[in-house]
Amino acid sequence: MNHGSSRVHGTREQLTSLSATSLSCKAPSARSIGTSQAKPETVQKVSDIVREQLALSADTALTAESKFSALGADSLDPVEIVMALEEKFDISVEESDAQNITTIQETADLIEDLVQKKPAAQAS
Repeated sequence: MNHGSSRVHGTREQLTSLSATSLSCKAPSARSIGTSQAKPETVQKVSDIVREQLALSADTALTAESKFSALGADSLDPVEIVMALEEKFDISVEESDAQNITTIQETADLIEDLVQKKPAAQAS
């Protein structure tokens, strides 16, 4: 008996790119579906801001998969991280989007998506 495998659609590349965080209990945001991963430079900038906002030591390992909660973030820290990112990248993050980010990678993907959608006049 085939238990629902016919529901899974997409290219092999799309399906293999799913990370463990995409398979969490929460529904993925519309932005996370079908978008490419952020550039390494964006991931690094997000990591730097997360390190600063959470006052993490230089020897604390940060990866794209690092979860804010695992890094010791309290309920206000993600708000402060988003505010710092908005200032750094000159963007505005919707509250609904901000509530859906739990990892450095999700955050970097969202930031790149928003930066790319900025009008050309603002991007320079």
